[in-house]
Amino acid sequence: MGPDAAYLRLIEAGTQPHFIGYYVLVMGLQGRPWNDCQGEEKRTLRVRFDAIKARARADLGGDHALDAALDAIGVIRPPKA
Repeated sequence: MGPDAAYLRLIEAGTQPHFIGYYVLVMGLQGRPWNDCQGEEKRTLRVRFDAIKARARADLGGDHALDAALDAIGVIRPPKA
């Protein structure tokens, strides 16, 4: 399992997605310091991270729990992806 599949499973298990956590995982699996990610590599990882979040949202049936709760009480109407 690669870092993308592992991070998707973390999100599906309830971990809040956070870009730094994702790229720290990627860097660690490569045996690199967490702060070694810069420039184009970091931008590429951000695109991958956003795709993982979108996939998790679709796999979980749409809105995250907080968005759904706020919508239920009329605070926000989150945009549909």
